[in-house]
Amino acid sequence: MPLLDHFRPPISNKGSWEGFHGMWPAMMVMDLCKSLPDRYVAEPRVHLGKNFEVGVCTFDAGNDHSFGVGVPDSDTVTAIWAPPEPTLTLELDPTEIYEYEVLVFDQLRGRELVAAIELVSPANKDRPETRQAFVSKCAALLQKKICVSIVDLVNVKHFNLYCEVLDVFGQTDPAFVSAQPSSYAVTCRSHNLVTRSRFESWAYPMEIGERLPVLPVWLDNNHAVSLDLEASYEQTCAALRLV
Repeated sequence: MPLLDHFRPPISNKGSWEGFHGMWPAMMVMDLCKSLPDRYVAEPRVHLGKNFEVGVCTFDAGNDHSFGVGVPDSDTVTAIWAPPEPTLTLELDPTEIYEYEVLVFDQLRGRELVAAIELVSPANKDRPETRQAFVSKCAALLQKKICVSIVDLVNVKHFNLYCEVLDVFGQTDPAFVSAQPSSYAVTCRSHNLVTRSRFESWAYPMEIGERLPVLPVWLDNNHAVSLDLEASYEQTCAALRLV
């Protein structure tokens, strides 16, 4: 079925993007399980980050704010340095980011992570810091030789996080130089050859009304399975009655 516009009417009136993005990873897992060898397992993950709130740092004169101050003995008084009050205090956990993903593990290697399929949400693209968090996560996975697929349907935020991942390594994709599509699907992998390392990507722009592509998901240097985005997408839309 053709790609729908999930962020504008009439589709946005039928269901939320949160519901769609929450359902799609499970459908991807069901599709992947048809082709994954027995040693591998795929799991859906959905994690919604907390809102960042600024807290006011208060000083209570009745409390001792020194660090590690002990009770001195009668003969010696030791000066213990107490750090000053922080200049900024936030109710913030840097690990709390929005994640819609499918993770593939190799159970014969102690559930080692071998592939990650990351679904981009509007929250991943709406601020520089959230874009940077997403890009840094993908870059770190690639540096560990973990295959990374990025699926981005968010056409209301005109950023291309795949191109930003390439920027981390000082590279560009010639197919995306003249125009960086806001919706796209891509698989990237970094793997070792005999004497060197190689980075490869399979990148496809996605357009409303067009079919979704098939991506390779690499389990090791020589073995890939197909991720049929069209099949799992159609199943998700049908289950949520978007069509």
